[in-house]
Amino acid sequence: MKSRYRWVVAALLFFAGMLNYLDRAALSVVAPIIKADLHINDAQMGLLFSSFFIGYCVFCFVGGWAADRFGPRKVFMLAAGFWSAFCGATAFASNFATLMVARVAFGVAEGPMGTTTNKSISNWFPRSEAGRAVGLTNAGQPLGAAVAAPIVGLVALQFSWRVSFAVIAVLGFVWMAFWWRCFRDQPDEHPSVSKQEAQWIAAGRQPTPSSSTGAAATSHGVFHYLLSLPVLGVAMAFFAFNYVLYFFLSWLPSYLTDYQHLDIKHMSLVGILPWLGATLGFVLGGMISDGLYKRTGNVLFARKTVIMMGLGMAAICVMLVSRVSSLVPAVTLIAVASLFAFMTPQACWSLLQDIVPRERIGATGGFVHLLANLAGILSPSITGFMIQYGAGYSSAFVVASALAALGLVALALTVRERNVARLRSAPV
Repeated sequence: MKSRYRWVVAALLFFAGMLNYLDRAALSVVAPIIKADLHINDAQMGLLFSSFFIGYCVFCFVGGWAADRFGPRKVFMLAAGFWSAFCGATAFASNFATLMVARVAFGVAEGPMGTTTNKSISNWFPRSEAGRAVGLTNAGQPLGAAVAAPIVGLVALQFSWRVSFAVIAVLGFVWMAFWWRCFRDQPDEHPSVSKQEAQWIAAGRQPTPSSSTGAAATSHGVFHYLLSLPVLGVAMAFFAFNYVLYFFLSWLPSYLTDYQHLDIKHMSLVGILPWLGATLGFVLGGMISDGLYKRTGNVLFARKTVIMMGLGMAAICVMLVSRVSSLVPAVTLIAVASLFAFMTPQACWSLLQDIVPRERIGATGGFVHLLANLAGILSPSITGFMIQYGAGYSSAFVVASALAALGLVALALTVRERNVARLRSAPV
């Protein structure tokens, strides 16, 4: 093989994820400052965190459908332009209402990101590298959350919280220029991809009896897949992961300042640690998943094992956080929970690629992402009301732990060889 240009594509997707989560985490990092500046309480802040997902959930599905229809190059370009613009617009918010409008619009623009990333990987990587590709590209997301704490926090302290949003918007526009120049929808459309690499990728995406749908499956309508038990099971596991993710992403900085009594400067440094653990989890999850697949030849076993291990360990660690009060054990447990929890999403995306044919992966992935990101509406707002009205952070950790355990059980019961075989062979 003369070239490995597909890993340039992986790098572009890595930086897209990094910017995406830098954007999202920015509000939570400066939340203590914004609450004082705009006179917003904890319940209102929880609603602001959740408002992002009102538009985001819908456009997860719309973005996936559009990626199938128009190709990921155009969809990602348009989405990145709008999310950078609305991130910048956050700097001009003057009260709760204007900040809410900016967050909803920002969520609409970021909605296509996850499913379009998965569509890009499905087009550009053979099945044997799918787990690693999803893990490595998505590792940019928690890394973006990690750098958000020092970058956004320190810029806000040095200049203002408004300047930090403007800086992030500029970074988004720079990424767009690289994306349009360096990416094409299919490997064989790019002049830098050798003929051998394009042929090898295409051969690696062909269906096999043990790991993908047969050719006839592509004739099924999209709702055949959306409403199937295996796809809904993946969505429930993804929802459980997202509840934990958005709990941490939205409320971890406030937990460190309000409950652990850190100032903004020290919170910005300590807040990096859980996201470094999450970055490692993304990479390890993809490697372990692909390794199990190569060793056993059973793709369902490989993906399910990683998801169940990740959710199970995350549930235990998050529950233990509710029982400790000092900083070091709490942050350590949160970091370990993040490491294991973040083994889950790339295995979910890879599992979808092996349940659903490539022609349906955009729409099906968008539907799964829509259901999973309902957690983004529920998790921040429920946590905000619990904190505002007396239940506190400990109860919020218990709820997150219980949902992680429920996601594990749901996946185990729904994604079985029998159910997947029925999905592949059932008539339209």
